[in-house]
Amino acid sequence: MVLSVNKVSVSLERSRIVDGIDCHLKAGELLMLLGPNGAGKSTLLKAISGDLPYGGSVTLSGRELGQWRPERLARQRAVMPQRVEVNFPLTVQEVVQLGRPKTASGRSDLVVDELMNELDIGHLRHRLVPGLSGGEQQRLQLARVLAQIIDSPGDRLLLLDECTSALDPAHQQMVLDLVRRLAKAEGMAVLAVVHDLNLAAQFADRLLVMKAGRLVHEGSAREVLTPELLETVYGFTARVVELDEGYPMVVPRRRGPSGAYTAPMNPSCRQAS
Repeated sequence: MVLSVNKVSVSLERSRIVDGIDCHLKAGELLMLLGPNGAGKSTLLKAISGDLPYGGSVTLSGRELGQWRPERLARQRAVMPQRVEVNFPLTVQEVVQLGRPKTASGRSDLVVDELMNELDIGHLRHRLVPGLSGGEQQRLQLARVLAQIIDSPGDRLLLLDECTSALDPAHQQMVLDLVRRLAKAEGMAVLAVVHDLNLAAQFADRLLVMKAGRLVHEGSAREVLTPELLETVYGFTARVVELDEGYPMVVPRRRGPSGAYTAPMNPSCRQAS
C-alpha cells in the first residue's frame, strides 16, 4: 500500500475540521475526494502533505510521515496545492526545472521538455510566469510537481488540490487524461481533490465523499454518485444516467414554471439503476 490514512483528525481553532478519516491508496490508483465547500477535503490533503498537524496515522510505503527525511520524502511525494503564486521573474522552463531533484538523472532536460509538451506549455517555455493566465499557471504547477517524482524509484504519491479549477474543458480533459495515464504507466498513486462530479466519474478509479469533516461514502462512481447521496451530501436533486462511454453522468434537475424539478432526457443516455 502506497498511502494509508487511519483515523486522521484535524482541529483548527478548537473546531474539528476532519474527523476520523480512513483511506488507502495503491500504486497506479487514482482516488478523487468529493464533497461540498467546507467538507474538509483540502484540510485532509494538507494533513497528508504534512502541512497541518493531525491525530491518527498517515503512512507512506508503510512508514509514518514523521519518520521520513525531508529530502527523501520529496522524491516520493509531490504536492500541488490549490493556489500557487509565483511573482518572481522566472520563465516557465525555469519553474518546471525547479521541480527536478538535485540527484536526478542526466535526462532531466528531456523530462522537462516532455512534461511541458504534454501539458501544452512547451510554446511558453521562455515566457515569464507572472504574465501567464490562470489556466497556464495551473498547468505549469502540475508540470513542476510531476517533474519532482516522475522518475523516482520506489513508491510515488501525487497529491492534487483542484488541479483543473482554472482550466477550460479541453485542458481539463487533457490534464486528467495525463494524470490517469501516468498513474497506470508509472505506478503512481494519485489523490486528487475535485469539485466536478462528472470529471470524477470519468477519470477516477474510486471516489471518496466527505461532508462536515466525515467520510460519507467510498467506492466506484456508480456506487457513489446516486441521486440519494447527492441529495444528502450536496442538497440538490439530480438524476444519474449511464453513458455509452462506460461511466455515469450527473444531471442536476432544474425547477420548471410550476416549481417542479425537470430535466430533459438525452436519447443517447440511459437512466442508471
